[in-house]
Amino acid sequence: MSTHVTSKNLAGLYDLPPLEWAAVDAALVDIGDQAPGGRGPDRHSHWLTTVNADGSPHTTGVGAFWDDGAFYVVSGRGVRKGRNMEREPRCTIAVAADDYDVVVDGVAELVTDAGVVAHIAQIAADGGWPATVDESGTALTAPYSAPSAGPAPWHVYRVTPTRANALWVREPGGATAWSFD
Repeated sequence: MSTHVTSKNLAGLYDLPPLEWAAVDAALVDIGDQAPGGRGPDRHSHWLTTVNADGSPHTTGVGAFWDDGAFYVVSGRGVRKGRNMEREPRCTIAVAADDYDVVVDGVAELVTDAGVVAHIAQIAADGGWPATVDESGTALTAPYSAPSAGPAPWHVYRVTPTRANALWVREPGGATAWSFD
């Protein structure tokens, strides 16, 4: 779990107070159902940006889960986002939660701990995606997934935040950036 170390109020120009990370963290946990027709105007899409081998950015929609101060992304290891995270682990995840637009920069790491993989499978299943742990204990399978995830099994990547910023989309508004250790 990342620990908040510094924050910067990005809305001081408008005499707005800084946002509290705890409220943003709670909003990320509470996104819940990501399916069409779920919460939000229609749903909450997570956008993952990785770095291609030539240095150019690659952005794609992903299913992501916020748990214990980190994002967890599910992907096939052979698809572009999986290859990119393994080759260059620096990446960014963006999401519009109910009250905040949030961007998290972080470092991706392939999760091989069977207990963590099982925990993410349970979070996914609780959210409506019937994921289960495969026979290896280190990847997921399900009757379906996003076509961009590639064929099963799907692996879990932990994105540990290094920096984040959030825009509060409710009155009176506000924006804050945080750096984590």
